[in-house]
Amino acid sequence: MATVLLVEDDYVVRGALLRSLTDRGHTVHAVGTALEALRRFAAEPPDLVVLDLGLPDLDGADALRMLRGMSDTPIIIATARDDEAEIVRLLKAGADDYMVKPFTSAHLDARVTSVLRRAGRASREEPTTIEAGDLRVDLAQRQACLNGEPLTLTRKEFDLLAYLAARPGRVVSRRELLEEVWHQPSVGEDQTIDVHLYWLRRKLGESASAPKYLHTVRGVGFKFATPG
Repeated sequence: MATVLLVEDDYVVRGALLRSLTDRGHTVHAVGTALEALRRFAAEPPDLVVLDLGLPDLDGADALRMLRGMSDTPIIIATARDDEAEIVRLLKAGADDYMVKPFTSAHLDARVTSVLRRAGRASREEPTTIEAGDLRVDLAQRQACLNGEPLTLTRKEFDLLAYLAARPGRVVSRRELLEEVWHQPSVGEDQTIDVHLYWLRRKLGESASAPKYLHTVRGVGFKFATPG
């Protein structure tokens, strides 16, 4: 995945974002001041910068201009400021995206992936085909094959399989799946994940009691694993 420079002065927020980005496979260098960020940036240019505006030594907007003067590395602004004029000004000053706190880790991951893709970096980092045992998932062609035979999947079944398969071994929560696959804010009483997972498992020749690829982690979520 990507190398991310995280610039955040609040150590609690910095720690949470550091864990979130690291859990998603990124290499993260976390700093708390603009000066540290500029030094780190010059010494080891990252693939992407996540930049807070409320820094103790220099306003983040000034730090943005200085970073942009050094490189065209993608920069995501992450701050509590939600003034529209400010957002427009920072985007015009060179920010590639803007996130208003608070936001979920899944939301940040999606923005990072999107910005890297637009910058042309994601293609070097993310595989377009995932192979696990007898299963092959072609993300570019949106096609999955089992034992060489194409699977007939609905759009959401493929999206669900692709999202889990792209994160092998990592437990993905129901909330994350609804946010990233269904683009819904919360689960509520909706059983759509269970229904889609049931049919997807049938097509993969498995069940919840005898999983091959899609494993339920009770009370937490689901994870994709290659059959042993």
